[in-house]
Amino acid sequence: MVLSALRGALGFLSRLPVGHDEDAWAAFTATPAAFPLAGYVVGGLVALPFLAVGRLPGPVVAAAALAVLVAVTGVNHADGLADLGDAAAVHGTPEERREVMRDTTVGVGAVLALGSVLLVLALGLLAVTTLPARVAVAAVIASEVGAKAAMATLACLGAPSHEGFGATMLDGNGPVDLLVALAVAVPIAAVAPPATGVALLTALVVALVVRRWARRSLDGVGGDVFGATNELARVAALHGAVAAWHLLGGSAWTLW
Repeated sequence: MVLSALRGALGFLSRLPVGHDEDAWAAFTATPAAFPLAGYVVGGLVALPFLAVGRLPGPVVAAAALAVLVAVTGVNHADGLADLGDAAAVHGTPEERREVMRDTTVGVGAVLALGSVLLVLALGLLAVTTLPARVAVAAVIASEVGAKAAMATLACLGAPSHEGFGATMLDGNGPVDLLVALAVAVPIAAVAPPATGVALLTALVVALVVRRWARRSLDGVGGDVFGATNELARVAALHGAVAAWHLLGGSAWTLW
C-alpha cells in the first residue's frame, strides 16, 4: 500500500515515469503520508548539484539545481500558482475568484505571482550555496519534504471548494492522517539543525496561512491551491533554512 501510494505521489508530483496507473492513484489519494515520502525523492534529486558547493561557483550550482527542479517537477504546480495569483487580484466573491481561476487567459496577477516566486526561488537556491555542502543538501531536501508536508496539511485539514482534485484528496483524510504524514517528515529536521527544522516548520506555517486565505477567498481548497502551496512553501522553507543557519548558528552535531 505504501509503495503504491509513493508511486502515485511521484506520478502526480513529478515527471518521473512511475505511478500513472489507477491503483497507485487510489493509494496516493488515501495516504497523505505519501506527500512527504515523495518529497524525499524529489528533494534528493534537486539537491544533487549542491554536492558541488565549494567546488563550483554558487550561481552555477543554483542554476543547475533550478534546471533539475523544473525537469523533475514540470510546471503543473506553477500553473496552480498562476491561477491563484489571478484569483488574488480579483475583488469579488469566492465564486468570481474561482471563475477567474478556470479562465485560460493569463492575467497580471498570474504574471506577478510566477515572476516573484521564480525570482525568490532562484535567490533562495543561490543563498543555499552559502551553507556547507552537507547542510545545503539537507536544506534542499527539507524544503521539498516541507513543501509536500504542506500539501498533506491541506489534504487533512482543508475543506473542498468544489468538485475536482481537491475534493478527491480531502475525502476521507483527517487529523490522524496528518500526524502520520508529519511523522514521516520530521526525521529530516534532525539531519542538519537548525536549518532543516526551520525549513520544515516554515513550510507548515505557509500551509496554514494559505488554507486560511483559501477558506475566506475561495470557500475552500481546490487543486490550484495545492499547487500554489507547494511552490510557496518550498521558497519559504529554503530562505528559512538559510536564515536559521546563519542567525542561529549551525549545530556541531548532524547525522552526517
